[in-house]
Amino acid sequence: MKKWHGGFVIVSMFVILMLRYVILDSPLAEKSLQYVFQQNRTAELHWLDVPNPPAIQNPQNSSEVISTKLLASNLSITRNLSDKELQSLHSWNHLRNLVSHAHILPDGVEAIKEAGVAWRELNTALAYDDSIASVNGSTQQKDKGKQCPYSIRRMNATRLGDRFALKIPCGLIQGSSITIIGTPGSLLGNFKIELTGAAVPGEPDPPIVLHYNVRLLGDKLTEDPVIVQNTWTVADDWGSEDRCPSSESDAKDSAKVDDLEKCSGMVGKDQKEILASKFRSNVSSMPPARKMSAEPRKYFPFKQGYLAVAILRVGAHGIHMTVDGKHITSFAFREDLEPGFVGEVRIAGDIKLLSVIASGLPTTEDFEHVMDLETLKAPPVPMDKFVDLFVGVFSTANNFKRRMAVRRTWMQYDVVRSAKVAVRFFVGLHKNEVVNEELWNEARTYGDIQLMPFVDYYSLILWKTIAICIYGTDVLSAKYVMKTDDDAFVRVDEILSSLDRVNISHGLLYGRVNSDSQPHRDPYSKWYITPEEWPEESYPPWAHGPGYIVSQDIAKEVYRKHKRGELKMFKLEDVAMGIWINEMKKDGLNVKYENDGRILVEGCEDGYVIAHYQEPRDMMCLWDKFQKTKRGTCCKE
Repeated sequence: MKKWHGGFVIVSMFVILMLRYVILDSPLAEKSLQYVFQQNRTAELHWLDVPNPPAIQNPQNSSEVISTKLLASNLSITRNLSDKELQSLHSWNHLRNLVSHAHILPDGVEAIKEAGVAWRELNTALAYDDSIASVNGSTQQKDKGKQCPYSIRRMNATRLGDRFALKIPCGLIQGSSITIIGTPGSLLGNFKIELTGAAVPGEPDPPIVLHYNVRLLGDKLTEDPVIVQNTWTVADDWGSEDRCPSSESDAKDSAKVDDLEKCSGMVGKDQKEILASKFRSNVSSMPPARKMSAEPRKYFPFKQGYLAVAILRVGAHGIHMTVDGKHITSFAFREDLEPGFVGEVRIAGDIKLLSVIASGLPTTEDFEHVMDLETLKAPPVPMDKFVDLFVGVFSTANNFKRRMAVRRTWMQYDVVRSAKVAVRFFVGLHKNEVVNEELWNEARTYGDIQLMPFVDYYSLILWKTIAICIYGTDVLSAKYVMKTDDDAFVRVDEILSSLDRVNISHGLLYGRVNSDSQPHRDPYSKWYITPEEWPEESYPPWAHGPGYIVSQDIAKEVYRKHKRGELKMFKLEDVAMGIWINEMKKDGLNVKYENDGRILVEGCEDGYVIAHYQEPRDMMCLWDKFQKTKRGTCCKE
């Protein structure tokens, strides 16, 4: 009997060890086990369970079925959070229905899965910070130095032919640049520059946001030098090439990015023609003898054995390359491959690098040295308080400077400081752990950020629109709810005056209303809509995204329909609001559309109510002008 008992113990231990090995070796099993344990933990706030949840079919991999309960468990809030920290998560639970409808929009399932990973990593880092603080007997953060520096430099980067990699700690933003100084080699002269994204767990290689391939000796399609630009992901492999000069002329290559040519007309052009053109435009600067002696060569920005200064710059809609001060190429952002996710610059091939400089990177301010910190913190707004206007601002995690510019400018209006108008930033998580830590510290410092339970993708900004409607009607009680962007300057005083003049409190859509627009059917357009997505020839009236306002009843109905799964998910969020309101109109709501041409889709004009695409320095200038004139006066260059 004793022998049998001893044998049973040995066998049991062996089985336990095998189970432990299988669980640790299987990420899915490990997550499931975490979920079981999490159910026995208590917390002040937690992700609400979805009763009898269906499975979500991942549209990018039909063989993979994901449980909504498992997704929800990865976003559980299991730490004991302070009241200040909880303020950043007021919208978190209200968005739980996104889990069961995540598959409707592109990247929805992936965004929630990636957010689960990011959330666990963030909580692990915060728990470590807490343990350090408890040991030191201090609540101050441990000193990590500048996690998101403004610039990074590498001198004497490589020798000929060596690979080079430069880590980008917190991604790229509009205005960021990568300067590469080097000499193409005399042997092959071919080299490539790649901006790669964050590595995805379980995938061998990270996505390539930009593949910039310089082929000085040509390739299979041409014997002439050529630049080939492309992107790559595990799911979609290589995309369609952008070639400069193009082998053929089509709509794709003639289009512009940020009003710049996708391929400069100089590239591939006979240098005699270029010199002759310059000669005709300025005879005194170029004697005829020089024109006649020009070599019959085609212009190309890179030459073997000649030093080149190449600058990749991130614009509003794409990435631009200048070489020795001349614009050469522009490459439009592609879906899901956004500059904010760039984690590394890689350079390889036949080029001798002298230096690589990354500048204009997203960086945070040192909270301890912000002189006006108290005036920048959001004033407390009781959750049961009625406010005249709630403003939800779209922002992405590493746009630290833009949020600071908003705090220092139009968030300083007296009506905002007195909490008659409430303003909050709506920000998704980032794939980068460092960015999320900085974002969390920023959120609990200023108290004006609402974290979203998904990773930010442009195709999912519609979810933020829903979150703004929820916050403005369920967390707060606002007479009007407004959506805007973090690069928009909002004349809050004039918005309130206009709403008073309109004097409509039900069924209102106020903004730059477009009542006659059609879906973009051009596949190369950023706003391309397939007939399957919208079969009709035109859209119902909608208001442009830089800034629009709806009355409380419309925002409440958006929230109600969201909870019931009745909202049409459409990737253009401003158009989607128009579609939802049109459905309400069909159901009997008396809708009033109020058009205001002073809400600018792009740029600034004197008399503006909203100026769009304003960089932080522009925002500060506009605020200074307003302080002096009390009018919407633009900053002239």
